[in-house]
Amino acid sequence: MRRWHIVDCFASFPDILNVIDVLMTFPMSREFSRMKLPLFAAVVLPAVMLAGCNRLHPGNHETVYVVAQQQYLHDRVAAVSNRVGEVKNGQKLEVLEHGQRFLKVKTDKNEIGWLEQHAVIDEQTYDAFAQLGRQHKNDNVVATAVMRDDVFLHLAPGRDTERYYLLPANDKVQLLMRASVAKAPAGAPVRKPGGSTSAVTATASGQTSTASKPTANAPAAAQAGKTAATAVPSASAAASGLPTAAPILEDWWLVRDGEGRTGWLLASRMDVDVPDEIAQYAEGQRIIGAYMLNKVPDENVDKNGQSVTTEKPEFVTVLSPPKAGLPFDFDQVRVFTWSAKRHRYETAFRLHPIAGFLPVKVKQVSVPPGPGVGAGGTVPQFSFMLGSPENVKIDPDTGVVSPAAPRTLNYQLIETTVKRVGPDMDPIPSSRKEEEKGAKAGKKPGAKMGKKKR
Repeated sequence: MRRWHIVDCFASFPDILNVIDVLMTFPMSREFSRMKLPLFAAVVLPAVMLAGCNRLHPGNHETVYVVAQQQYLHDRVAAVSNRVGEVKNGQKLEVLEHGQRFLKVKTDKNEIGWLEQHAVIDEQTYDAFAQLGRQHKNDNVVATAVMRDDVFLHLAPGRDTERYYLLPANDKVQLLMRASVAKAPAGAPVRKPGGSTSAVTATASGQTSTASKPTANAPAAAQAGKTAATAVPSASAAASGLPTAAPILEDWWLVRDGEGRTGWLLASRMDVDVPDEIAQYAEGQRIIGAYMLNKVPDENVDKNGQSVTTEKPEFVTVLSPPKAGLPFDFDQVRVFTWSAKRHRYETAFRLHPIAGFLPVKVKQVSVPPGPGVGAGGTVPQFSFMLGSPENVKIDPDTGVVSPAAPRTLNYQLIETTVKRVGPDMDPIPSSRKEEEKGAKAGKKPGAKMGKKKR
């Protein structure tokens, strides 16, 4: 905002007249004395007026935004100071003065005080958060989750990235996309948006290539096939030929809360919102999302012996192993239908192991009348993308993994039977390698089973 401050110039006129009166009393030569009045009027007076009008210029006001959950303003920077105000996360402040590690700010209530510089973000970072929200405003919601505790949203995946919005515990968010990045070391400096970072990405053939480009956040490395990231080998390790340790990977989710605030959140700080009735069937796997297909009637008897009819939802779920950095979003699809006879959920369909990718889409489609088809002639249909762990694309800026040549599979649920439909009816490849299959079966690849010697 540009504002002109002219009233202060008039307020300084008495001081200007005092200065002129003092200067006029200085001893001067006879020739110069006849010129002193025009000289002062033409040169000195405007100069002094401009010096007095120290605010005769556009007002450039620096704005910052509070990151800390709660922060007190102090009247001075000292070991002993007084509290003069209180600010909270998301509050807008005007900067009045810069210190070494502190800022003198003013609130919208005209409270003026000092606070630490790391407790705020600048306007550039604030605009980057706003741009992130606008960019993903219409993204598909792949699941919902609940916060375990108070947690900050980050501008990009990674612990060493800028943070701003503070979400309270038990708040619900929408999951938009997943990314895997290497865990930042403790004490790593915060990477500013638009900084230059070097990333090592791996192609489908396993060859690595280094790319340096301006980015808000680039993962330390990415590898398609085994993990989503690999360590950058040090010079000493490369010279000695010793293998380098793989980095610790973390999964991050781009989320959006009920107010439309968007940012990246560490996956371990939230729980996917899944009904308890089917969460117990996870079998040690991590449920990525649960999507309702339809509802079926369930007749039961209450404690008074009265017949009660309720509706029970049926779900399609996607699951993955409980580890980070996987080159796919999920490797298992399960459909849970409700058994009206046993009054419990049962597995009607399982597809495993695959390299599946979000989102999972559910819709109602019209089908010809037949067994299991309702009077309306509609049944639930779900679809998802299928890829290959050895053929994926990794975004060097965020670490988001996507299939290079995706296929879309479609399935329909008719009563308790899941039927594959659609144009793609080709065989579904397994995401497990031959070596893993042999190890699971208890034999080495290529080895033949023989009689055990006694």
